[in-house]
Amino acid sequence: MKPLYPALMERLVPLIMVIFLVLGSFQAAMALHLSLASLRHFMEWCAPAYPVVAAASALLALTGLWFENRAEKLARKGIRRRRGWIMDVLARLTNRSALEEMLAREQKETVIDAEELAASLRARVIGQDQVCEDVATQLRRRLALQVRGKPVGIFLLAGPPGTGKTYLSKQLARQLDRPLLNFDMTQMSSPNAATQLFGSPKGYVGSDTYGKLTGGLKEKPDAVVLLDEIEKAHPDVFKKFLTAWNDGHVTEASTGQQISTVRCIFMLTSNIATEALTEIADRLADEPDKMRAESVEALRQAGFAPEVLNRLDRIFIFRPLEGLDIARVSALEIEAMIDSYGLKVETGGIDPALLFEVMRRQDRMGPAASARDLARSIEDMISDSLITARQQGAKLVRIVSSEDGVVAEIADADRDAQRAPISS
Repeated sequence: MKPLYPALMERLVPLIMVIFLVLGSFQAAMALHLSLASLRHFMEWCAPAYPVVAAASALLALTGLWFENRAEKLARKGIRRRRGWIMDVLARLTNRSALEEMLAREQKETVIDAEELAASLRARVIGQDQVCEDVATQLRRRLALQVRGKPVGIFLLAGPPGTGKTYLSKQLARQLDRPLLNFDMTQMSSPNAATQLFGSPKGYVGSDTYGKLTGGLKEKPDAVVLLDEIEKAHPDVFKKFLTAWNDGHVTEASTGQQISTVRCIFMLTSNIATEALTEIADRLADEPDKMRAESVEALRQAGFAPEVLNRLDRIFIFRPLEGLDIARVSALEIEAMIDSYGLKVETGGIDPALLFEVMRRQDRMGPAASARDLARSIEDMISDSLITARQQGAKLVRIVSSEDGVVAEIADADRDAQRAPISS
């Protein structure tokens, strides 16, 4: 009987409250010396207001019914969430309206400005204007799709080394405001390398942590996944990616959890068959479908995995750098190298004779000489002078080429600033 008593009392609480309310009303009436005649007289005095009160009540009831019905429809569409009279915890602890706007933006289709994206990429990736425009156009189309059971895009960037394939992928992630997951596939050449990306099965070493790819996509589902030099990965690693590209998910080996890949962008880079691809790109520049077919065949003959080629959405061919584009890339590489020493290049501080020699060397060596390799050779020559300049408190340097080699000198403006007396 003990369990029955609380349930009975819970059901009788409303009735008890009504009884107390009636008794309280009688007690208040007796304390105010109210009689039935006085109540009747008060009701007759209020009689003219009855129609107005009834109409207002009916209007409020109809308004409440309309609002309730409308709120239900909006809530079902995901456009609005119903709000009660009690303050929501989100309204108390954060900016609820801003959170709802973020949720609405995520649920809506994503549309990007292809022209703006292409212009941003062209300004940063030297000598690959056509590739930048094609990448921006493809992404605009694919991000606008509302129903998609596979990644946003699976793109192969093919061409000679040092032409900007990896740099374009990194800049794309930055311009789209997406996180970047970068994997060097030269380190995935063994059969067991797949465990680094997709985790280890239970009972094996490393099964207590997620793989680098599966863990990264779980935390950042909208990432740009860069697979550098994809052709050097082991076939077992390729097989793991096929599920990600076909079915729109990857499986974490340690837990068996399926992690979605439908919101990420896969960027694959490759250096094989560069001469054949360049010839195809030059010959079929105005026939994209035929260029794609011949590019796939050239890559297949060069040993590229057929199962990967069949799943690519688009192949972008990077052209070898020529003329002043070589000088532009070399100047940027030199500037980045000097920045890594905590110094800045003076405006106009790179000797044009040095860049001209770089262009001549590129012409002699052909595609084998990348701007990055040339910048490293210059670093070997000027690293000691850069360290000396930094130790002397310099901020600006200039790069001078002479018969004795290349040297970094403290800029005149910086030297004058160091010598200027400090006025009190």
